[in-house]
Amino acid sequence: MIAAEGLTKKYGSVTAVDDLSFDVLPGRVTGFLGPNGAGKTTTLRMVLGLDAPTAGRVTIGGRPYGAHRRPLFEVGALIDAQAFHGGRSAAQHLLALAHSNGIPRRRVHEVLEQVGLGDVAGRRAGGFSLGMRQRLGIAAALLGDPPVLILDEPVNGLDPEGIVWIRTLLKSLAAEGRTVFVSSHLMSEMAQTADHLVVIGRGRLLADTSVEDFVGRTSRDEVRVVTPQATELAGLLTGQGAHVQAVDGQRLVVTGTDVSTVGRLAAAHRIVLLELAAQSASLEESFMELTRDSADHTADSGNVDGAAR
Repeated sequence: MIAAEGLTKKYGSVTAVDDLSFDVLPGRVTGFLGPNGAGKTTTLRMVLGLDAPTAGRVTIGGRPYGAHRRPLFEVGALIDAQAFHGGRSAAQHLLALAHSNGIPRRRVHEVLEQVGLGDVAGRRAGGFSLGMRQRLGIAAALLGDPPVLILDEPVNGLDPEGIVWIRTLLKSLAAEGRTVFVSSHLMSEMAQTADHLVVIGRGRLLADTSVEDFVGRTSRDEVRVVTPQATELAGLLTGQGAHVQAVDGQRLVVTGTDVSTVGRLAAAHRIVLLELAAQSASLEESFMELTRDSADHTADSGNVDGAAR
C-alpha cells in the first residue's frame, strides 16, 4: 500500500504539489491522471524518495522508500526508461541491479523472458528502440518480484501489441494482490486498464474514486436520435423536462432522460425513428470536464523545467 499524507512540494514560489493525500491499495490497478504540469511526476519522485517533500509524508508498506533495506524486493519502479548505461547489454544492466540487491542471477533471465527481451538479452541497450527500452525498464521494476509497482507512462513507445501486453501484465499483477500505481496520459488505455483513479490538477487532488464512479459523477449520459420529425419530438421532450440540442435537420442530442423514455414517447405520437441510441461519456470526456480549469498549470507556473509535471 502507498499512503500519501499532506504531500507538498515547492520550487521557490511555485507549488508543484499542494497538500496531496491519497492511498493506493493492493489488488487493483490505480491510474494516476492529470493534465501536463499537474504534478504527477513530482509526486512519483517523492513517493520513491528521489525528491524530498517540502511538507507531508509518503510511505510504502508503512515506511518511507528510503527505509527499505533492499528496495527492489519491496518496490518496482519505472520513472525514466533511459536510466541505463547505453554500453551495457540488457542482461548486464539487470545483473548490476540484481547484484546490488542480492537478487539471484536466474531472475534476470526470467524477467527478460517475461517482458519479451529474452532473444536480445546480449544486445547493447543503447541500440534499443523506445519500446524496447520501456520493456527493459519494466523488467527492472519486476526484478525483485515486489509487492508494489510504480510505473510512469509505461506504454510510451510501445506498439499496439506491446500496449495489450502491458495492459494484461498490470491486471495480472493486481490480481495477485499487488499494489499497482500507473500514471498515463492515454485516457483510452486507462479506461481499459485501471480499476481506480487518483486525479490531480495544479498539484491538488481532484478525484479519488473508481473509474465507473468517476465517469458517472463528472458526465451526463446522452440519447442520440435521428428522425424526420425532429421538431415535433424535440417539443415533446422539452415539455417533459429534457434538454434537447438540434444537431441538424433530423438529428437530436437529448439529455435529462433515457433512451426507453424517448422511444416510448415517439411511439405514442407515431413519430418515425431512424436511429435511437444511448451514449455515455468516455473517460477522456469526463477527465477533460473535471480538469478543464487545471490544464494551464505549466504556463501559469513559469519555467520550472518539468518540476510540476
